[in-house]
Amino acid sequence: MWEILSNKKLSVINKKSCQLNYNAMKKNDFLILIVLGFFSCQKETSKEVYNTNTSQQVDVYVAGYVSDLSAGIPAYWKNGRLVLIDSAHYNFIPDYGLTGAIANSIAVSGKNVYVAGKEMFVGPRSWISQGIFWKNGLPVALTGGSTGTEAANSIAVSGTDVYVAGYGGTVAKYWKNGNPVNLTDGTNDAYANSIAVSGTDVYVAGYEEIGYLQWVAKYWKNGNPVNLSDGTKYAELTSIAASGTNVYVSGYEKTGNGVVVFKYWKNGILVNLTGSTGEEAANSIAVSGTDVYVAGSEGNGSFDVAKYWKNGSPVSLSDGTKNAYATSIAVSGNDVYVAGYEEKIAGSYDYVAKCWKNGNPVILDDVSKYRASEAHSIFLAKK
Repeated sequence: MWEILSNKKLSVINKKSCQLNYNAMKKNDFLILIVLGFFSCQKETSKEVYNTNTSQQVDVYVAGYVSDLSAGIPAYWKNGRLVLIDSAHYNFIPDYGLTGAIANSIAVSGKNVYVAGKEMFVGPRSWISQGIFWKNGLPVALTGGSTGTEAANSIAVSGTDVYVAGYGGTVAKYWKNGNPVNLTDGTNDAYANSIAVSGTDVYVAGYEEIGYLQWVAKYWKNGNPVNLSDGTKYAELTSIAASGTNVYVSGYEKTGNGVVVFKYWKNGILVNLTGSTGEEAANSIAVSGTDVYVAGSEGNGSFDVAKYWKNGSPVSLSDGTKNAYATSIAVSGNDVYVAGYEEKIAGSYDYVAKCWKNGNPVILDDVSKYRASEAHSIFLAKK
Protein backbone atom coordinates (compact mmCIF):
# COMPACT_ATOMS: atom_id res chain seq x y z
CA MET A 1 0.00 0.00 0.00
CA TRP A 2 1.45 3.36 -0.91
CA GLU A 3 0.37 6.94 -1.07
CA ILE A 4 1.50 9.88 -3.18
CA LEU A 5 1.41 13.44 -1.95
CA SER A 6 3.84 16.06 -3.14
CA ASN A 7 4.40 19.72 -3.92
CA LYS A 8 6.94 22.24 -5.12
CA LYS A 9 8.49 25.41 -3.90
CA LEU A 10 9.56 28.45 -5.94
CA SER A 11 13.04 28.63 -7.38
CA VAL A 12 15.40 31.09 -5.75
CA ILE A 13 19.01 32.10 -6.22
CA ASN A 14 19.41 33.93 -2.94
CA LYS A 15 17.06 32.11 -0.59
CA LYS A 16 17.58 34.41 2.37
CA SER A 17 16.92 37.70 0.60
CA CYS A 18 14.05 36.29 -1.44
CA GLN A 19 12.12 35.09 1.60
CA LEU A 20 12.39 38.59 3.09
CA ASN A 21 10.49 39.97 0.14
CA TYR A 22 8.47 37.18 -1.44
CA ASN A 23 6.56 39.44 -3.78
CA ALA A 24 9.75 41.02 -5.07
CA MET A 25 11.04 37.53 -5.84
CA LYS A 26 7.90 36.77 -7.85
CA LYS A 27 8.40 39.95 -9.85
CA ASN A 28 11.98 39.01 -10.79
CA ASP A 29 11.74 35.30 -11.55
CA PHE A 30 12.70 35.85 -15.18
CA LEU A 31 16.15 36.98 -14.08
CA ILE A 32 16.85 33.61 -12.51
CA LEU A 33 17.21 31.72 -15.74
CA ILE A 34 19.42 34.38 -17.30
CA VAL A 35 21.74 34.62 -14.29
CA LEU A 36 22.02 30.87 -13.84
CA GLY A 37 23.35 30.54 -17.36
CA PHE A 38 26.56 32.36 -16.48
CA PHE A 39 27.62 30.40 -13.44
CA SER A 40 30.58 28.04 -13.79
CA CYS A 41 30.01 24.32 -14.18
CA GLN A 42 31.68 21.85 -11.85
CA LYS A 43 31.35 18.09 -12.11
CA GLU A 44 29.97 16.46 -8.99
CA THR A 45 32.39 14.26 -7.08
CA SER A 46 30.05 12.78 -4.49
CA LYS A 47 29.68 9.03 -4.13
CA GLU A 48 26.09 8.98 -5.26
CA VAL A 49 24.70 5.74 -6.64
CA TYR A 50 21.64 5.51 -8.85
CA ASN A 51 19.24 2.78 -7.73
CA THR A 52 18.85 0.38 -10.65
CA ASN A 53 16.94 -2.25 -8.67
CA THR A 54 14.29 -3.40 -11.14
CA SER A 55 12.17 -4.87 -8.34
CA GLN A 56 11.25 -1.41 -7.05
CA GLN A 57 7.50 -0.86 -7.05
CA VAL A 58 7.36 2.77 -8.12
CA ASP A 59 8.64 5.00 -10.87
CA VAL A 60 10.17 8.16 -9.45
CA TYR A 61 9.50 11.41 -11.32
CA VAL A 62 11.36 14.59 -10.36
CA ALA A 63 10.55 17.92 -12.08
CA GLY A 64 12.57 21.12 -12.32
CA TYR A 65 14.78 22.70 -14.93
CA VAL A 66 18.29 22.78 -16.35
CA SER A 67 20.14 25.82 -17.65
CA ASP A 68 23.42 26.60 -19.40
CA LEU A 69 24.39 29.62 -21.52
CA SER A 70 21.06 29.22 -23.27
CA ALA A 71 17.65 29.74 -21.73
CA GLY A 72 16.30 27.61 -18.92
CA ILE A 73 14.72 24.39 -20.13
CA PRO A 74 11.87 22.78 -18.16
CA ALA A 75 12.66 19.15 -17.48
CA TYR A 76 11.92 16.09 -15.44
CA TRP A 77 13.81 12.95 -14.51
CA LYS A 78 12.16 9.52 -14.62
CA ASN A 79 14.09 7.12 -12.39
CA GLY A 80 17.07 9.44 -12.73
CA ARG A 81 16.97 9.77 -16.53
CA LEU A 82 16.64 13.31 -17.84
CA VAL A 83 13.73 14.25 -20.12
CA LEU A 84 13.80 17.76 -21.58
CA ILE A 85 10.42 19.39 -22.20
CA ASP A 86 10.29 20.98 -25.66
CA SER A 87 14.01 21.78 -25.62
CA ALA A 88 13.94 23.04 -29.21
CA HIS A 89 11.54 25.75 -28.09
CA TYR A 90 13.47 26.91 -25.02
CA ASN A 91 17.12 26.17 -25.84
CA PHE A 92 18.43 29.42 -27.29
CA ILE A 93 20.46 32.47 -26.28
CA PRO A 94 18.14 34.79 -24.30
CA ASP A 95 16.98 37.86 -26.19
CA TYR A 96 13.88 40.03 -26.08
CA GLY A 97 10.89 37.75 -25.85
CA LEU A 98 10.79 34.26 -24.34
CA THR A 99 13.71 33.71 -21.95
CA GLY A 100 12.94 30.20 -20.77
CA ALA A 101 10.70 28.19 -18.48
CA ILE A 102 10.60 26.39 -15.14
CA ALA A 103 8.78 23.19 -14.16
CA ASN A 104 7.27 23.64 -10.70
CA SER A 105 5.15 20.52 -10.24
CA ILE A 106 4.61 17.07 -11.74
CA ALA A 107 1.85 14.45 -11.67
CA VAL A 108 1.46 11.15 -13.52
CA SER A 109 -1.74 9.34 -14.42
CA GLY A 110 -1.47 6.12 -16.37
CA LYS A 111 0.93 6.73 -19.24
CA ASN A 112 0.42 10.49 -19.15
CA VAL A 113 2.92 12.87 -17.58
CA TYR A 114 1.66 16.31 -16.54
CA VAL A 115 4.02 19.15 -15.62
CA ALA A 116 3.02 22.64 -14.45
CA GLY A 117 5.22 25.70 -14.48
CA LYS A 118 5.75 29.07 -16.06
CA GLU A 119 7.40 30.73 -19.02
CA MET A 120 9.29 34.01 -18.67
CA PHE A 121 9.20 36.80 -21.23
CA VAL A 122 11.11 40.08 -21.28
CA GLY A 123 10.88 43.16 -23.50
CA PRO A 124 12.58 46.55 -23.68
CA ARG A 125 10.39 48.05 -20.96
CA SER A 126 8.29 45.24 -19.53
CA TRP A 127 8.25 41.57 -18.68
CA ILE A 128 5.73 38.92 -17.73
CA SER A 129 5.62 35.30 -16.66
CA GLN A 130 2.91 33.05 -18.04
CA GLY A 131 1.44 29.98 -16.36
CA ILE A 132 1.49 26.84 -18.46
CA PHE A 133 1.30 23.08 -18.18
CA TRP A 134 2.56 20.36 -20.46
CA LYS A 135 0.93 16.99 -21.12
CA ASN A 136 3.47 14.50 -22.39
CA GLY A 137 5.72 17.39 -23.38
CA LEU A 138 3.09 19.33 -25.32
CA PRO A 139 1.98 22.75 -23.99
CA VAL A 140 -1.59 23.29 -22.84
CA ALA A 141 -2.81 26.88 -22.55
CA LEU A 142 -4.41 28.13 -19.37
CA THR A 143 -7.31 30.40 -20.31
CA GLY A 144 -8.26 33.63 -18.59
CA GLY A 145 -4.66 34.55 -17.93
CA SER A 146 -3.55 37.96 -16.76
CA THR A 147 -1.60 40.50 -18.76
CA GLY A 148 1.09 40.61 -16.08
CA THR A 149 2.71 38.08 -13.80
CA GLU A 150 1.30 34.58 -13.73
CA ALA A 151 2.51 31.15 -12.66
CA ALA A 152 1.30 27.57 -12.38
CA ASN A 153 2.73 26.29 -9.10
CA SER A 154 1.09 22.91 -8.52
CA ILE A 155 -0.72 20.22 -10.51
CA ALA A 156 -3.01 17.33 -9.58
CA VAL A 157 -4.93 14.81 -11.68
CA SER A 158 -8.19 13.14 -10.69
CA GLY A 159 -9.69 10.80 -13.25
CA THR A 160 -9.78 12.71 -16.53
CA ASP A 161 -9.65 16.11 -14.83
CA VAL A 162 -6.45 18.14 -14.54
CA TYR A 163 -6.18 20.79 -11.82
CA VAL A 164 -3.49 23.48 -11.75
CA ALA A 165 -3.03 25.99 -8.91
CA GLY A 166 -1.23 29.31 -9.12
CA TYR A 167 -1.96 32.97 -9.55
CA GLY A 168 -2.69 35.56 -12.19
CA GLY A 169 -1.74 39.14 -11.37
CA THR A 170 -2.85 39.53 -7.74
CA VAL A 171 -5.54 36.82 -7.85
CA ALA A 172 -5.11 33.35 -6.34
CA LYS A 173 -6.73 30.81 -8.62
CA TYR A 174 -6.78 27.32 -9.98
CA TRP A 175 -7.61 25.95 -13.39
CA LYS A 176 -9.72 22.87 -14.04
CA ASN A 177 -8.99 21.46 -17.47
CA GLY A 178 -7.53 24.82 -18.45
CA ASN A 179 -10.47 26.93 -17.25
CA PRO A 180 -9.86 29.38 -14.38
CA VAL A 181 -11.56 29.43 -10.99
CA ASN A 182 -10.73 32.59 -9.04
CA LEU A 183 -10.23 32.15 -5.30
CA THR A 184 -9.85 35.86 -4.50
CA ASP A 185 -11.20 39.05 -6.06
CA GLY A 186 -7.90 40.89 -6.51
CA THR A 187 -8.46 43.40 -3.68
CA ASN A 188 -5.39 41.99 -1.91
CA ASP A 189 -2.40 40.22 -3.40
CA ALA A 190 -2.97 36.47 -3.06
CA TYR A 191 -1.16 33.38 -4.28
CA ALA A 192 -1.97 29.68 -4.53
CA ASN A 193 1.00 27.38 -3.94
CA SER A 194 -0.42 23.86 -3.82
CA ILE A 195 -3.48 21.85 -4.84
CA ALA A 196 -4.91 18.48 -3.80
CA VAL A 197 -8.08 16.69 -4.86
CA SER A 198 -9.98 14.17 -2.75
CA GLY A 199 -13.15 12.79 -4.29
CA THR A 200 -15.20 15.81 -5.35
CA ASP A 201 -13.36 18.19 -3.01
CA VAL A 202 -10.67 20.55 -4.29
CA TYR A 203 -8.18 21.97 -1.76
CA VAL A 204 -5.82 24.84 -2.54
CA ALA A 205 -3.20 26.24 -0.13
CA GLY A 206 -1.52 29.64 -0.23
CA TYR A 207 -1.77 33.04 1.38
CA GLU A 208 -3.30 36.50 1.08
CA GLU A 209 -1.41 39.71 1.82
CA ILE A 210 -3.42 42.22 3.86
CA GLY A 211 -0.54 44.58 4.72
CA TYR A 212 3.23 44.94 4.60
CA LEU A 213 4.66 41.62 5.83
CA GLN A 214 1.18 40.71 7.01
CA TRP A 215 0.16 37.55 5.20
CA VAL A 216 -2.80 35.38 6.13
CA ALA A 217 -1.96 31.69 5.79
CA LYS A 218 -5.05 30.10 4.29
CA TYR A 219 -6.47 27.34 2.18
CA TRP A 220 -9.61 27.09 0.15
CA LYS A 221 -11.94 24.07 0.11
CA ASN A 222 -14.10 24.15 -3.00
CA GLY A 223 -13.45 27.88 -3.21
CA ASN A 224 -14.34 28.63 0.43
CA PRO A 225 -11.48 30.18 2.46
CA VAL A 226 -10.17 28.73 5.73
CA ASN A 227 -7.79 31.07 7.59
CA LEU A 228 -5.05 29.47 9.68
CA SER A 229 -3.39 32.67 10.87
CA ASP A 230 -4.74 36.06 11.95
CA GLY A 231 -2.76 38.25 9.55
CA THR A 232 -0.70 40.01 12.21
CA LYS A 233 2.48 38.24 11.07
CA TYR A 234 4.23 37.03 7.93
CA ALA A 235 2.65 33.59 7.38
CA GLU A 236 2.19 31.31 4.39
CA LEU A 237 0.90 27.85 3.48
CA THR A 238 3.20 26.03 1.11
CA SER A 239 1.69 22.58 0.59
CA ILE A 240 -1.56 20.70 1.14
CA ALA A 241 -2.49 17.02 1.30
CA ALA A 242 -5.89 15.39 1.74
CA SER A 243 -6.13 11.89 3.17
CA GLY A 244 -9.69 10.67 3.61
CA THR A 245 -11.49 13.29 5.67
CA ASN A 246 -8.22 14.71 7.03
CA VAL A 247 -6.56 17.82 5.61
CA TYR A 248 -2.86 18.49 6.23
CA VAL A 249 -1.07 21.71 5.32
CA SER A 250 2.51 22.83 5.82
CA GLY A 251 3.75 26.38 6.15
CA TYR A 252 5.62 28.84 8.30
CA GLU A 253 5.24 32.02 10.27
CA LYS A 254 7.75 34.74 11.06
CA THR A 255 7.58 36.01 14.63
CA GLY A 256 8.25 39.55 15.79
CA ASN A 257 11.88 38.78 16.73
CA GLY A 258 12.67 37.40 13.28
CA VAL A 259 12.43 33.70 14.12
CA VAL A 260 10.85 31.57 11.41
CA VAL A 261 8.65 28.87 12.91
CA PHE A 262 7.91 25.91 10.67
CA LYS A 263 4.44 24.48 11.10
CA TYR A 264 1.89 22.06 9.88
CA TRP A 265 -1.79 21.81 10.61
CA LYS A 266 -4.00 18.73 10.72
CA ASN A 267 -7.65 19.71 10.36
CA GLY A 268 -6.76 23.18 11.60
CA ILE A 269 -4.84 21.97 14.68
CA LEU A 270 -1.34 23.49 14.76
CA VAL A 271 1.90 21.55 15.19
CA ASN A 272 5.14 23.59 15.44
CA LEU A 273 8.12 21.78 13.95
CA THR A 274 11.08 23.97 14.85
CA GLY A 275 12.34 27.55 14.80
CA SER A 276 15.20 29.25 13.03
CA THR A 277 16.72 32.71 12.73
CA GLY A 278 17.24 32.08 9.02
CA GLU A 279 14.87 32.63 6.13
CA GLU A 280 13.94 29.06 5.37
CA ALA A 281 10.63 27.26 5.09
CA ALA A 282 8.66 24.04 5.34
CA ASN A 283 8.00 23.49 1.66
CA SER A 284 6.10 20.24 1.23
CA ILE A 285 3.94 17.79 3.17
CA ALA A 286 3.09 14.12 2.63
CA VAL A 287 1.07 11.64 4.65
CA SER A 288 1.42 7.86 4.82
CA GLY A 289 -0.86 6.07 7.25
CA THR A 290 -0.49 7.87 10.57
CA ASP A 291 2.90 9.35 9.69
CA VAL A 292 3.29 12.97 8.62
CA TYR A 293 6.35 14.07 6.65
CA VAL A 294 7.38 17.67 6.01
CA ALA A 295 10.32 18.70 3.81
CA GLY A 296 12.16 22.01 3.93
CA SER A 297 15.41 23.60 5.02
CA GLU A 298 16.81 25.13 8.19
CA GLY A 299 19.80 27.37 8.82
CA ASN A 300 22.76 26.24 10.91
CA GLY A 301 24.22 29.73 11.34
CA SER A 302 26.31 29.56 8.17
CA PHE A 303 24.34 27.64 5.57
CA ASP A 304 20.87 26.22 4.96
CA VAL A 305 20.49 22.48 5.54
CA ALA A 306 18.06 20.39 3.50
CA LYS A 307 16.00 18.15 5.77
CA TYR A 308 12.66 16.58 6.44
CA TRP A 309 10.68 15.92 9.58
CA LYS A 310 8.87 12.65 10.31
CA ASN A 311 6.22 13.23 12.94
CA GLY A 312 8.19 16.27 14.08
CA SER A 313 11.61 14.58 14.28
CA PRO A 314 14.21 16.07 11.88
CA VAL A 315 16.32 14.10 9.41
CA SER A 316 19.17 16.04 7.74
CA LEU A 317 19.77 15.41 4.03
CA SER A 318 22.81 17.67 3.52
CA ASP A 319 25.89 18.12 5.70
CA GLY A 320 25.55 21.86 6.31
CA THR A 321 28.77 22.88 4.55
CA LYS A 322 26.89 24.58 1.71
CA ASN A 323 23.36 25.73 1.04
CA ALA A 324 20.82 23.02 0.23
CA TYR A 325 17.03 22.99 0.02
CA ALA A 326 14.40 20.25 0.16
CA THR A 327 11.46 21.31 -1.99
CA SER A 328 9.16 18.29 -2.26
CA ILE A 329 8.53 14.98 -0.49
CA ALA A 330 6.70 11.74 -1.31
CA VAL A 331 6.40 8.41 0.48
CA SER A 332 5.96 4.82 -0.73
CA GLY A 333 5.76 2.17 1.96
CA ASN A 334 8.87 2.59 4.11
CA ASP A 335 10.70 4.63 1.49
CA VAL A 336 10.93 8.40 1.74
CA TYR A 337 11.84 10.39 -1.38
CA VAL A 338 12.81 14.07 -1.33
CA ALA A 339 13.61 16.42 -4.21
CA GLY A 340 15.59 19.63 -3.95
CA TYR A 341 18.82 21.33 -4.91
CA GLU A 342 22.25 22.06 -3.45
CA GLU A 343 25.10 24.44 -4.15
CA LYS A 344 28.03 23.07 -6.14
CA ILE A 345 30.40 25.37 -4.28
CA ALA A 346 29.59 26.86 -0.89
CA GLY A 347 28.29 30.39 -1.12
CA SER A 348 28.07 30.42 -4.92
CA TYR A 349 24.27 30.10 -5.23
CA ASP A 350 25.10 27.89 -8.22
CA TYR A 351 22.75 24.94 -7.72
CA VAL A 352 22.48 21.34 -8.85
CA ALA A 353 19.24 19.32 -8.77
CA LYS A 354 19.06 16.64 -6.10
CA CYS A 355 16.98 13.66 -5.08
CA TRP A 356 17.33 11.67 -1.86
CA LYS A 357 15.89 8.23 -1.05
CA ASN A 358 15.80 7.39 2.65
CA GLY A 359 18.37 10.11 3.25
CA ASN A 360 20.81 8.88 0.59
CA PRO A 361 21.50 10.96 -2.55
CA VAL A 362 20.40 9.48 -5.87
CA ILE A 363 22.06 10.47 -9.14
CA LEU A 364 19.99 12.58 -11.51
CA ASP A 365 21.51 12.13 -14.95
CA ASP A 366 23.15 14.93 -16.95
CA VAL A 367 23.12 17.54 -14.19
CA SER A 368 26.90 17.86 -14.50
CA LYS A 369 26.46 18.88 -18.16
CA TYR A 370 24.55 22.04 -17.28
CA ARG A 371 25.58 25.25 -15.61
CA ALA A 372 22.70 25.00 -13.18
CA SER A 373 19.72 22.82 -12.37
CA GLU A 374 17.04 22.59 -9.70
CA ALA A 375 14.40 20.03 -8.67
CA HIS A 376 11.08 21.42 -7.43
CA SER A 377 8.66 18.50 -7.31
CA ILE A 378 8.60 14.73 -6.85
CA PHE A 379 5.90 12.22 -7.73
CA LEU A 380 5.75 8.43 -7.29
CA ALA A 381 3.81 6.40 -9.83
CA LYS A 382 2.95 2.79 -9.11
CA LYS A 383 4.39 0.39 -11.66
